Parts: sequence; structure tokens; C-alpha cells
Amino acid sequence: MADHGLTSSFIKLDEEWGAHNYHPLPVVISEAEGAWVTDVDGNRYLDFLSGYSALNFGHRHPALVEAARDQLDRLTLTSRAFHNDQFGAFCRELAELTQTEMVLTMNTGAEAVESAIKVSRKWAYEVKGVAFDSAEIIVAAGNFHGRTTTIVSFSDDPAAHDNYGPFTPGFVTVPYGDLQAISDAITPNTAAILMEPIQGEAGVIVPPAGFFAGVRQLCDDNNVLLVADEIQSGLARTGKLFALDHDDVRADLYTLGKALGGGIIPVSAVVGRADVLGVLKPGQHGSTFGGYPVACAVGRAVVELLATGEFQTRSQELGRYLHGRLDELVGKGVASVRGRGLWAGVDIDPRARTGREVSMALRDRGVLCKETHERTLRFAPPLVITKEEIDQAVDALAESLNA
Repeated sequence: MADHGLTSSFIKLDEEWGAHNYHPLPVVISEAEGAWVTDVDGNRYLDFLSGYSALNFGHRHPALVEAARDQLDRLTLTSRAFHNDQFGAFCRELAELTQTEMVLTMNTGAEAVESAIKVSRKWAYEVKGVAFDSAEIIVAAGNFHGRTTTIVSFSDDPAAHDNYGPFTPGFVTVPYGDLQAISDAITPNTAAILMEPIQGEAGVIVPPAGFFAGVRQLCDDNNVLLVADEIQSGLARTGKLFALDHDDVRADLYTLGKALGGGIIPVSAVVGRADVLGVLKPGQHGSTFGGYPVACAVGRAVVELLATGEFQTRSQELGRYLHGRLDELVGKGVASVRGRGLWAGVDIDPRARTGREVSMALRDRGVLCKETHERTLRFAPPLVITKEEIDQAVDALAESLNA
């Protein structure tokens, strides 16, 4: 890849003035369209990360850009002190798409999870009758739900957790996929079970068959809420609207984010049962920008794209093709592959290179992705990807493993 000096100068600027809370690959992107990005030196790359699934519809999808531009020309912000002409329609259309009853709008994924935690606790005290300040939420080992102080309180990732205490109590951690452990952890104080239908940051970990059906039954039997974090796994990434749909299971609350903003602006929401979200009364929770007009306009355009089913179908069909191609590399530098739809966790053989080394080699071959947990690559291309582009990326991976 050509380097005319611009890349180095921008990276130096970032490192001098930006907090070092990320370890990005040494590439500086300046333009993008569809599944492709271009750096400041004119090199083009296939984007196989999609902003951690925020770019499910590709970069600068015309319908989403048009919705944002049109709204910017009319109205940007009112705060929730007043109504605006986009909010109610967005809530209705999102609820209809997700087959839920009520929508709580926020901005970031972490805000959506924090909101779901607050709502679950409030419901436990006011509806279930849990003693004040005693509510517990069951979570999974290996989870990733965001980086606020409360959320990292129940993270077991040292990089996310260590040296941020004192931590928020009220969380019980069980092994992911272990139904008996969940059953043993439930008490009269249990308000909710909060889990990712597929664990993203952990390396695209798919639970055992029937696991979430069992979780749903435990929730029903014990008057406990099931809260599904679909921020990475939802909105067509796995071939269905929700990853939980693969198990024919409905959650009481879903947290949504990332792709809900179309890769243009942060948009998040908690959607679910009206009798649960209805515990919130005026003044008890909110956000100045939550549900602001530009967010709602872009969110409505996202809902319209998903309502056709086109992206769910693309993810199913191209996901099978992607996994088939990746499976060819098992035993040839790849230890294992897992995932659903256009989402794959690729474990690099420990006798081969590290995930960072393979990511760098892929960059040199025109493909961008990122490692997690040292030896796992996450492949999450935009859902507008083609078979030919998948071939290009997998062929580049095969070369990178042996470079």
C-alpha cells in the first residue's frame, strides 16, 4: 500500500492529541462508500468490520444520507421538552418492525443497556415486589455491554474492568450457555437476565442449541425479565432481524444501537413490553438528545430498509457463503470458525500468527478487520457485500496467514 506521508502525519497528530484508549490499525480513512473505504494516501480497502456492526447497510447508504440531509435542512434538535414531527412516527415504526409495544429512545448502546438496567430494577421494586435495594440481574461471563462504570462492574475483561472501582453491586455472573447455572442463580430478588444472544467482543460466541429457549422458560417460571442485548447482533447482522429470532424466543426488553443509526449518527433504543417500560414516569429518566429529530429521521430510514427483508436475506445467503469459504481455511492457519449470517469469529491457530499480525497483513492486502482477545478476528462486512468481495477478503486472509 502506498504511503505518501499523509498517513504518518495524521497518525502522529492522533497520538499526540487524542487519548490512547484505542489501538487502531495504522490506516487513516478519509472517504467511504458501500463496502469500501479509501485512506488519505488514496489506497482502497474492503471494510470487514463495519464499525462493529454500526455500518450494516454500508458506508453512506443513499437512503440514509438523504434522510439525514433532509432533516438537517428542517429541524435538528428540540429536546424532549417539546414534541417533534419525527419522534412518534419513529417509535411506532420501530415498535411495529420489532413486534414490541413501546420504545425508549437514547443515543449510544451503553445508554440503552444502562436504561434497561434501570427499568428492570424499577420494575422489580414496583411490580414484582422485590425489597428495596435488593434487586439482582444475572449476566454472563465473557459479556460486553459497554464501558460505563455500572456496566464494567460486571465485566470479567481486565482491560474493561480493572482500576475503575468501586463498582456497582447487584449483578450475578454465570457461565455463558450454562442453563443450570442460571437456574441455580435465580432468587426471589432476581429482576432480570441480561445477555447477548451471540457474544460479540468475546469472539462471536454462539450459545448451545436450545439455550435461550431454556432461559425464556426460567424467566417465565420465576417472573424474571429477559433482556436481550442486540446492539451488535441485531438488525439483520445474523440473517434475521434479531439474533434471538434464530431460537424462536422473544425477550421482554431488547437493547438496540449501532446499526439503528445507519453508521451516520448514534441512535439507540430499548424496545419491549409496555408494562415494563411503562414504569418510567415523567422526569424519572431521559436524555437531551435521545429521540432528537435527526436521529429519528435516520432511524425511520433504517426501519424502512429492514422492513423489506432484503438485508436479512442477504445476510443469510452471503453468510452461508462466507462461512463456507472460511471453513476451507481450518487447519491451514485457522483453528476454528463460528458465527451466524455475515458475522464470523475466526480463531487463528496459536502456532501461526497473532490476530494483530494477521490484521496488519490483511491491511497490506486491502482488507480491514480487527482482532479481539489476541488470536480471534471478527469478520462483519457490510450487508451490501458481494460474493466476489467475500472471495477477495478470504483469499487475502489465506495469504496473510502464511505471509
